[in-house]
Amino acid sequence: MSLKKARILVIDDDSDVLTAVRLLLRPEVKEVVTEKNPEQLPTLITSSEFDLVLLDMNFNASINTGNEGIYWLKRIKEIKPATAVIMITAYGDIDLAVRSLKEGAADFVVKPWHNEKLLDTITTVLKGAGTTKTNEQLHQGYQVGVAGNIMLGESEIMQEIFYKLSKIAPTDANILILGENGTGKDLIAAAIHQQSLRANGPYIKVDVGALTESLFESELFGHKKGAFTDARDDRAGRFETAHGGTLFLDEIGNINLQQQAKLLTVLQNRQVTRLGANQPIPIDIRLICATNLPLQELANENKFRKDLIYRINTVEIVVPPLRKRKQDIPLLANHFAKMYAAKYFKPNTSFASSAIEKLQQYSFPGNVRELQYTIERAIIMAESDLIEAKDLLFSPLENPVTDTEELAELKLSTMEKNTIMKVIDKHNGNISRAAKELGLTRTALYRRLSKYEL
Repeated sequence: MSLKKARILVIDDDSDVLTAVRLLLRPEVKEVVTEKNPEQLPTLITSSEFDLVLLDMNFNASINTGNEGIYWLKRIKEIKPATAVIMITAYGDIDLAVRSLKEGAADFVVKPWHNEKLLDTITTVLKGAGTTKTNEQLHQGYQVGVAGNIMLGESEIMQEIFYKLSKIAPTDANILILGENGTGKDLIAAAIHQQSLRANGPYIKVDVGALTESLFESELFGHKKGAFTDARDDRAGRFETAHGGTLFLDEIGNINLQQQAKLLTVLQNRQVTRLGANQPIPIDIRLICATNLPLQELANENKFRKDLIYRINTVEIVVPPLRKRKQDIPLLANHFAKMYAAKYFKPNTSFASSAIEKLQQYSFPGNVRELQYTIERAIIMAESDLIEAKDLLFSPLENPVTDTEELAELKLSTMEKNTIMKVIDKHNGNISRAAKELGLTRTALYRRLSKYEL
């Protein structure tokens, strides 16, 4: 169906959003109807024929399911299964929006959006005439590629991350990437920049955890000639260098409280002052941060400022360890084998089934980076073009995750899930009260509900 012939219903309890969408769509479509109260949805879609519904994820409604958007999506699909639905979501609810695709949504958009992107999404969905992404379609064809380095993944968890990246990248949201060492956080950061509207601007990476206290300000904010003993020339800092592009601060969890305060000031004011200077310099950057510390550890105010966490964590992406996505190991192993066979002028190499089995049984505490080095070593040492189990040697420097640790992690997850269920039941489904008792924000509780599919 063409956009000009479409009848579109928009449901959002934010009057400003309804006004903006109405002004955008009125000259583009046959009819646009807006409604603040989602409880009017059944009546509206029963009494009229709509080709598309734009549906917000969260409402201040009497139905406190913890994911109102999912509830109303299911109601639409019960009443009019063929109606296409696009979910409208805030940054903090992107995980929930990805889940909505499995529940029958055709797509989702992140607010604030670019008008051209919203129109493109609506046009694409209307061409599908009510079709939705199946689970197989959702997890097909996504991968992250950066200057020859590719982050591959066939597993469901990685495909969801890739799809999430395709939605987040065009925005200017600050992103915090969490994950163990060797999981590919730097690849994801670079991919976000390449898929963003700042792709033609600079991409500057800084390992802030490796900066000494004396170098921190000079490296990030720059300095004037004579500001300190070795300052022989004026020098722009990394914030200035990244102007118009993306600044990636790796190992953000390793900086001290004093450095955090200085960083927060720059992010709040959107300007830097070079050491030895008085004149502030405006900056325009998209900020991406990464750390191998768990978010719970970052939340410890003795180690990390909460106001800085809020500033850098508009959206968080958790990169899973390799042991959590063993389905991807053969794909990654073959990719590295091809890469290193070419590098060392070896014949095309394949893996015996015993080798693949050995790889999938190992816990890879060093994650993808350890797998990469393992395959490189095997390519160099193998005596034929078939890599067998005996050719695979794992690093003695790593300490594999034990079954006891895995079991402890599983028990903690189960305890958290059960606690959340009990508290929500105690408050008869009132998410605000449940979140308050649990010591969480409403958004944080939504994320856990999505994580445990409650």
